[in-house]
Amino acid sequence: MSRKRITELFPWLLPLRQVQRRIFFYAGMRFDRNTYARTQRKTLLPSEIFAKTEPMINPDSGYDIRYQYNKVHNLQVAAAKLHGLVIRPGETFSFCLAIKDADRETPYKDGLSLVGNEIKGEYGGGLCQLSNLLYWLFLHTQLTIVERHGHGTEAVTPADPDMLAGIDATIAEGWLDLKVRNETSHVYQLSVTFDGDDICGKILADTDRCFDYELYNPSKKYIRQNGQVIEKSILARRRTNRFSGQTVEEILYTNTCIIEYPLSPGTEVIESEDADAGEADVTEILFTEGLIVIRYYLALRGAENGVTVMVTPFFCVQG
Repeated sequence: MSRKRITELFPWLLPLRQVQRRIFFYAGMRFDRNTYARTQRKTLLPSEIFAKTEPMINPDSGYDIRYQYNKVHNLQVAAAKLHGLVIRPGETFSFCLAIKDADRETPYKDGLSLVGNEIKGEYGGGLCQLSNLLYWLFLHTQLTIVERHGHGTEAVTPADPDMLAGIDATIAEGWLDLKVRNETSHVYQLSVTFDGDDICGKILADTDRCFDYELYNPSKKYIRQNGQVIEKSILARRRTNRFSGQTVEEILYTNTCIIEYPLSPGTEVIESEDADAGEADVTEILFTEGLIVIRYYLALRGAENGVTVMVTPFFCVQG
């Protein structure tokens, strides 16, 4: 049995702990030598790199519908700090820093959040839909993912049953952030707008894109372990040069989370002792002698096996 945290033993200490974490969280950014994106422009950049529109209301969440409408309010409040935000070459985008004090004039409402191991209404809850959306957009650009955290537990049935696994990005001010860095020579810009009950996210740039991206799950399985159902999935990305047609595929990571919502009828759940099938755990990308070297490490019942693929590099740097 794991030891309880001090704030679990003495809940009245939690607000003090949160204040302490926020102070050190933002102080760390001040001294980490990164230049953070802070500039918002009303004039939007001309080229659309990638866009996605998704509904904000999930009627099948299993919780009071008012939390869904409160989430819509919270998303609109936070989006006001993101729309038009410019990410210049060399700059780093921090989700938490970008929306810091977004509720100074218009307070958030209580939305659904995972607190400890429990889903409940919490001030500002629901903002993970916005970080999830931005992460999905970032995955379709050449922006470098610096920090991303998946949800340890998924308790709400996805609004889209066909949604890929492992593409979420949870945030918790003072603890967890979503960060990307612009290591290209081009300027990027965020656009977050609303159309009824839909949220519309776009990544814009100062020049046309030259890569197309496709995200997919080469593997996704459900494992029953210690009375819990665990989803283990691999997220992969295919990048195609729009001019040469050349394609590179990479395994991004393996994502694991506990599933607490009912799975669809007929979904196979593997017992833990049968769940040691091979899967790609790590991808190492090296640049050597004019070639891009991609090494996939496959975990086959504990034995590591490397598979190497060499391709010629792309010279177009736009995402």
